[in-house]
Amino acid sequence: MALAARLVSRSRQLYSAQAALANGGATQVRFYAKETAPADRPPVNGDDLLKGIFFEVKKKFETAIGVLKKEKITIDPDDPAAVSRYAQVMRTVRQKAGLLSDSERIKYTIETFTKGIPDARTYLNTLQEIRIKSGLIDDFGVEAMMMEALEKVEKEIKKPLLRSDKKNMGLLLAEFEKINKKLGICKEDLPKIEAELEMDIAKSELTELKKECVEAMELQLKREEFKDEEMPDVRKLDIRNWL
Repeated sequence: MALAARLVSRSRQLYSAQAALANGGATQVRFYAKETAPADRPPVNGDDLLKGIFFEVKKKFETAIGVLKKEKITIDPDDPAAVSRYAQVMRTVRQKAGLLSDSERIKYTIETFTKGIPDARTYLNTLQEIRIKSGLIDDFGVEAMMMEALEKVEKEIKKPLLRSDKKNMGLLLAEFEKINKKLGICKEDLPKIEAELEMDIAKSELTELKKECVEAMELQLKREEFKDEEMPDVRKLDIRNWL
């Protein structure tokens, strides 16, 4: 699972990075707000901003809890149907609460921190900084290959490559596509890989949830008032009763 996670995360990051690089930072990123603020909206002070963020987060949390109170989850990581059901519920939570998926989070981070960078070299260096600060490892040496591709293009055009230079950016993107093929990364396969990863993550989370439930019940049974009780089957627990 760890290798698959790194592969899909790196693949998503790679394509998001390449797309943002070619876009010249023009993409408008929206996080909490569904629509950009009107130009005539008065500025807000710090307290109002923090208050707005708090209530937005509170609303998302309550929405998520509302979904979990309605949807039945079977804590059985060894049952494919239970794993699929859990993944579906968590997908519903993200959709209704307006939470970002992994791929959306990658895209948001890249576009936010590289917006306005004029040249390709600074962009790639910033991308490396983002990766390092995020604690991610460049397992496949992609950054070095992308920088080599940039060196090749800049040597050919005899000047620094600007993101606004569409013609020569096309040369760089063509080199990037060679890198993608070399790594066996195909954009068309990403949805399938991501779906498989979603199931792996769901199983991992259910496994951890089962472990926590068993540990909590074992601790409870050590208490004098429960010493004659039998430990219930974790698969029959209904977490909705505790929400």
